[in-house]
Amino acid sequence: MNKKKQLAKNTIIIFMGRVCTQLISYFLLPLYTSYLSKKQYGVVDLIQSYVTLLVPIITLELEMSIFRYLIDSRGKEKNTRKLISNNFFVLGVSLGIFSLLYLIVSSFINIPYRFLVLFDIIVCVLSGNFLQIARGFGKTVDYSVSCLLTGATTILSNIFFICFMGMRADGMILSMALANGICSLYLFFRLKLYSYIHFSLVDRKLLREMFHYSIPLIPNGVSWWIVNISDRSIITFVLGEGANGLYAISNKFPTIISSLTGVFNLSWSESAALHIDSSDRDEFFSDIFNTVMKLFTAMGVGMIACMPFAFPLFINSEFQEAYYYIPFLVLGAVFNVAICIYSQVYLAKKLSKQVASTAVLGAIINIILNVIFIKKYGLYAAAASTAISYFAMMVYRHIDLKKYVNITVEKGLVLKSIVMFTFAIFLYYQRNLSLQIINLLVACIYAFFLNKKFLISSYQTVVKKLFLGKRS
Repeated sequence: MNKKKQLAKNTIIIFMGRVCTQLISYFLLPLYTSYLSKKQYGVVDLIQSYVTLLVPIITLELEMSIFRYLIDSRGKEKNTRKLISNNFFVLGVSLGIFSLLYLIVSSFINIPYRFLVLFDIIVCVLSGNFLQIARGFGKTVDYSVSCLLTGATTILSNIFFICFMGMRADGMILSMALANGICSLYLFFRLKLYSYIHFSLVDRKLLREMFHYSIPLIPNGVSWWIVNISDRSIITFVLGEGANGLYAISNKFPTIISSLTGVFNLSWSESAALHIDSSDRDEFFSDIFNTVMKLFTAMGVGMIACMPFAFPLFINSEFQEAYYYIPFLVLGAVFNVAICIYSQVYLAKKLSKQVASTAVLGAIINIILNVIFIKKYGLYAAAASTAISYFAMMVYRHIDLKKYVNITVEKGLVLKSIVMFTFAIFLYYQRNLSLQIINLLVACIYAFFLNKKFLISSYQTVVKKLFLGKRS
């Protein structure tokens, strides 16, 4: 199977698992905004933000290392057993130490839903690790099924705990923890991970090699947290938990783009690692970059144009102010697509230090802008600082990556993107029905012509397969 078809196949399989359930979860927004106050929603969002921060620190980003090394060990049973055994040894030690420290610290500091949060962190660590092992094995179908289970459990348990049990913020946290717990159990037994665990195979030399790859990614993970989520901490501190609840709702819609980016990124990371030394690497990587950026640029413009019609359907009137911050966050999500493509090229070349250093740049910019402007401009400053920091990271990585891989941006793509985003955002804020309909129509026409080549090629492929299927 050629490189593009393999990438497309893996992306579709992962899409079926991750995105379908994540998109379904958006139908829970009316539930959240009806049953939870802005303050309650803000508290849950802040807790999940800190869970996101702690996971890469606890694991030392070992899940990224295990994924990369398992790719190289495919077909080598002994190496695979050694990698898995070392992985579980580190997980056991790190989770044990963290749990002890957490219980001690939480005795002196008031942490809302103390034990629920600890349970959530532990299962997040396990599910994240097991998902990367599934990818390292090349088990994309099992990966996809586990994501479906996670999404379905999240949806059903949220409805049960919030609607029927009368729980609020604690119900949301418990739902997320249960979903990750079920994901972990499914993968542990489905992949028969227990059969790979032999602690006699723990190897200090191998651990050092794995940590040499993964530890530089910790600043990267923390920097991503700062870029993505430090806004929440600063917002809560300066503007209050209610404002953080509004900001969390604003982020929900751009997260659709982030989720799709994550799906592509998972399959792209494998393709980039497998083909990093191919003779046609630069041409292949450039082709993928331009195709993907066209699709996501059209999606970003389309989301901005659709939002005046979609937002009132999902969001309770108490959260209406969240509408105004969405375009900036959509821009940031589109910039993040390019960042993720570049990131996987770095990692394919095992240049994890460069990933970390470029992420630190974005983190610094984000914090400085937030500290200077958030008090005066409120949530606009938080949203804009996210977009600006992502833009800076995108430009820096594009220039820096030229030292290793020559990814060429299609002529005219940048200018067309700037014009369309400016047009869409301007009409977004007019709050005039006729102008918003025009905005939506222009976005659809733009999406078609920008991706015409890809759409025609995809259509011809599908028709050809259907035709051949009938002939056979």
